[in-house]
Amino acid sequence: MRFGLLGTGPWAALTQAPGLAAHPDAEFAGIWGRNPDKAAALGRRHDVPAFSDLDALLDAVDAVAVALPPEVQAELATRAARAGKHLLLDKPIALTSGAADELAGEVTARGLASVVFFTNRFMPEIEAALGEAAAVGGWQEARVEHVSSIFEPGNPFGASPWRREHGGLWDVGPHALSMVLPVLGPVAAVTAMSGPGNSTHVLLRHTAGQVTHLALSVDAAPAAQRSSAVLFGEAGERELPARSDAVVEAFGAAIDQLIAAAGGGAQPACDVRFGAEVTKILQAAEASARGGRTLEV
Repeated sequence: MRFGLLGTGPWAALTQAPGLAAHPDAEFAGIWGRNPDKAAALGRRHDVPAFSDLDALLDAVDAVAVALPPEVQAELATRAARAGKHLLLDKPIALTSGAADELAGEVTARGLASVVFFTNRFMPEIEAALGEAAAVGGWQEARVEHVSSIFEPGNPFGASPWRREHGGLWDVGPHALSMVLPVLGPVAAVTAMSGPGNSTHVLLRHTAGQVTHLALSVDAAPAAQRSSAVLFGEAGERELPARSDAVVEAFGAAIDQLIAAAGGGAQPACDVRFGAEVTKILQAAEASARGGRTLEV
């Protein structure tokens, strides 16, 4: 499958580009970026052409991998879908449920394959643990803490304006939701509150009555940083595996799923419709924190 890469930032340079270049069934056919100089430099690193015109890139590929801020991704991924291209997206797929639903509708209407790179879900040990937990059942509560800081010296993501503006809810919130939704199911209602350090604390009531607690921040004090995902229920307490550093390998697994789905294989669990579901929950949490009320999803 011929892939184009949209984006030239740290995530594109550290994960998507190396993943595409290394994959045996992907032809890394070109790069487009909002900064032509960065696109050219990343292209030279992987010996692929940099395109100054997005439509020219779309004409040259079968699929696009996107590593752009969510509001830019939603617009350009919708444009790519209308051009008939399969989509390997980053999370969150959009910042509003309207934009996410429009994108999902275009993918569905054209019978395209889609994968959203919720990193944890493409790591075998985590996906296996989620499958086992779902099979056991009887879970009544989940608690996920993803409290970190990207605004420390040497962290390449600290220069990201959208992460600075939207904080942990939209940056790490998608990862947290991707861990609990496969086990506890859809969300019916959301209550959220903002805290120090641009943190967000979220309560989710699932349609079957279970409750999830999320603590999310990307601007936490060093001593307060922590990461865990724990289930509680009839089987007792179960902590899910931590994410490893094998993100390029995980991206390779996402490529595998997209190619298989485009060839008529199984529909990926983390497709654009799942991405739209996550966006809807995050938007409700943002509105709840702002308005001080519980919102139905």
